[in-house]
Amino acid sequence: MADIRTYTLIYIALVALATGKFVFFHVEAIGYDMALAGTLILAVIKVGLIAGYFQHLKEEPRSISYMMATAVFMVFLLTIAAGYSIQ
Repeated sequence: MADIRTYTLIYIALVALATGKFVFFHVEAIGYDMALAGTLILAVIKVGLIAGYFQHLKEEPRSISYMMATAVFMVFLLTIAAGYSIQ
């Protein structure tokens, strides 16, 4: 089980990533497309940190991690399929 120091560092990292997403859209030198791409990358990093540490996925057996990765991939495929069916 992770200790309070680890949770504090992960929380600080999550706050820093959220701040980065805010900064992307308020810096004039960064275009909208780059800000959107950066935001999506930071969101994936945040999801990984939350799933890995706060949901204790790092401490689970590897098969559970593979099952979670498969579920995330399937949700992604369903989202893409729903996007095509709307058009």
